[in-house]
Amino acid sequence: MARVEDSPWAIPVAQIASRAGQSKSIDADFPAPSGIGDSIVGIKEGEPVHVTGQFDSIVDGLIFTGRLVAPFVSECTRCLKPIDEDWPVNVTVFFPYESAADKNAARGSKGKGGKASKDEEVEIFAGEDESEDTYPLLENGAFADIEAMIRDTLVESLPLQPLCKPDCKGLCSQCGVDLNENPDHHHDTTDIRFAGLAALKAQLEAEQGE
Repeated sequence: MARVEDSPWAIPVAQIASRAGQSKSIDADFPAPSGIGDSIVGIKEGEPVHVTGQFDSIVDGLIFTGRLVAPFVSECTRCLKPIDEDWPVNVTVFFPYESAADKNAARGSKGKGGKASKDEEVEIFAGEDESEDTYPLLENGAFADIEAMIRDTLVESLPLQPLCKPDCKGLCSQCGVDLNENPDHHHDTTDIRFAGLAALKAQLEAEQGE
């Protein structure tokens, strides 16, 4: 059975989890998990995702605030050129301690009359207020496994219609020429309302030339 500490996404946090107010900085590469997009729009499994940020310990867990930068591959939906660039995403997530609900209930009896003090209430619920996504700590709070965090954060941020540049002009709808490289490209068109007259004119000119 694989050990948690052997996971490439497991970060040891036991030292800062022992007391609120401590921090641990992260600046390292982690392999991209599977399931981030597909072969058309996505991030290839195993590619390095650079993670920078900081774990901050509060009363009921750890808050991670940082930035993910992953190698994004796709193709432009307008001109079909391949896109290969770094994809940065900011992230704030919460790692609560195991049995956090029981701990909160126990703290509720510390104040006078069986109620927690105002300061305690602010600390207890800080994690819930400051982050939207929650992930569990493992091994009694000894490790934060960021595999799911990386996958969820990047999947949610992927563009539905990726562009090589915001003002991409796309391809000519008639012949497929790249309009970014040929901005003056155009086709002479005839108003269909006068198409019959044009054909008649061509016929008359051909008869006159005989």
